[in-house]
Amino acid sequence: MLALYSIGVILLVLIDQLSKWAVVQNLAPLESVPLWENVFHLTYCENRGAAFGILQNKFGLFYVITALVVIAVTFYMVKKRPASRLLSISLTLLVGGAIGNLIDRIFRGFVVDFFDFCLIGFPIFNPADCFVVCGAVLLAYYVIFIEGKKEPEKESTTE
Repeated sequence: MLALYSIGVILLVLIDQLSKWAVVQNLAPLESVPLWENVFHLTYCENRGAAFGILQNKFGLFYVITALVVIAVTFYMVKKRPASRLLSISLTLLVGGAIGNLIDRIFRGFVVDFFDFCLIGFPIFNPADCFVVCGAVLLAYYVIFIEGKKEPEKESTTE
């Protein structure tokens, strides 16, 4: 599982960074391209904060939190080698997304966002954000519904 975790994280970071590179190269000058007018656009946005633009310019905090999450999850994967595929996938998504946005913060000074569901006024986001959210949802599902739940042992009856 550790090899799959490592390969998964690398692939997720590549998907995120290549999509952001394409957006910076092709979309930045245009700013926004409607794929479905007034519903879904590709809109170039430089996010200097966290989710929904909160904590603007708090880079030190983001570096520390990301480093702690990546180290803790990687340590957990190495030490515990979880048997649950769902747990491994959720942690891979979390770490891949966290590293994708960290790379932006380190090398650009902001995170490139571009998925824009303008129909509902949702904040603009990127693939790394999708990975983190999906990973968090899967992790929550695992913790709430799967972890620690074992089949109840049948009582032995002696008749």
